[in-house]
This record gives sequence, structure tokens and C-alpha cells, in this order.
Amino acid sequence: MRRQLTALFFVFSLLSQLGKSEHVIVCGAPALRKWEEYRVKEDQHDRWWANFVRASTIRMDQIRKEQGSAANLVWMVYQPGYEARGREDKQPYTTWIAEQARKRNARLIWFKSSEDFTGQFNSFSKRSIQSFDYFGHSNKHAFMFEYGSDIMAVSTACLHENHLKLLDSSVFARKAECKSWGCNTGNSMSRVWKRSLGVRLEGSKGKTLYTVVGQGLLPLGFGGWTR
Repeated sequence: MRRQLTALFFVFSLLSQLGKSEHVIVCGAPALRKWEEYRVKEDQHDRWWANFVRASTIRMDQIRKEQGSAANLVWMVYQPGYEARGREDKQPYTTWIAEQARKRNARLIWFKSSEDFTGQFNSFSKRSIQSFDYFGHSNKHAFMFEYGSDIMAVSTACLHENHLKLLDSSVFARKAECKSWGCNTGNSMSRVWKRSLGVRLEGSKGKTLYTVVGQGLLPLGFGGWTR
């Protein structure tokens, strides 16, 4: 009888932990075309506004297929960037993003600044984040939630590797799978992420290509991936 009760307690405990498991997808915003048109053609970004949005939804669909309909998807999106691009293109991008979240039964969390992101992120339950994906602009030292929206070729909202210590590492499950789909994060940020947060961050050692997301594929990395 005691063994049966112990087994039942273990099962209930496991189910409780699964119920808290969350898969977090962070989505940065595109640059404005009014700034990008001043750059030489090969250095221009974001002709299509939805590169990071489409990559996010591909990843959500992949998690649903792997983890089942009960998987908890959390989509964190940098709101001001999509509002600004929406005004430029005269399109309701934030409305469309919300529709994509509802379609996939994902919890949508808008954030408006670097500080807002940190606060929202630290509100997750302890050991709840099973996977983490970042889609957006980046360099080897930072996730750039905003790039070329306020100022040409400059980020005014980012998560720099020096600020990772502000994140609560306890929100990650012990074997959480984290990946950055931005450019060059494998050259520095991946190393600092592991040291600061205790989990690995897979990152590209070169540029990442988002043009393939229109074909239903996740971004390609060049130069190899590292953790």
C-alpha cells in the first residue's frame, strides 16, 4: 500500500510539473523601411515585416507537433516595433500577431522596453521554462528587440549579455533547451548566457538567413552553431 501511495505521489508530482512547463518564444521587431532605404542594397534588412513573426509561428507549430496540444506556448513580442512598422506600412500588424497567437492557443505577452522584458520574464514560475527561442536582430553581444526603428542601424531596446544577471535563472528547467536564431550570438552571448543563467544557449557563429521562413523552414545559420 505504501509503495502504491508513493507511486501515485510521484505521478501527481510529475503531472503537476508538466502542467507548469512552458515554451517561450521571444520575437523582436523589424526595422523601418524609411531608414533601410538609405543603406546600400546588400546591407538592407526587413523588406518583409513578418520574418520574425513567421519564424515564431513555425517554431510554435513544431513544438505542438512534438509536445502535443497541451503544451503551454508563450509568445513574447516587442510591441512598439510592430506598431511603428504598422504605421509605416498602414497595416494592423499587432492585430494580425494577436490573431496568430489565438490560432495557436499561445499566451501572447507584449513588452515595450528592455526593462519591461526583464520584469515579464522574471515573473515565470520557477523551473517552468522548458524551451526558449529568440527570433530577431542580434549581434554577438545582444538580442536587439528593436533595430533601425527609432534610429537607423541602431538598437534602442535590447538584452545585452552584461545584463543577463538581471534575469532570474531559476525560471529555467534544469535541462531547458535555449536557442538564438539571430546573427552571431554564438560568438560571445552563448558563453555568457551559460555562465549567467546556468543553461546552454545555442547560437549561430555567423549570420542567419530568414528568407527561407516563407517556405515554412526555420532560419538557416552560417558559420556553424555553438552552445
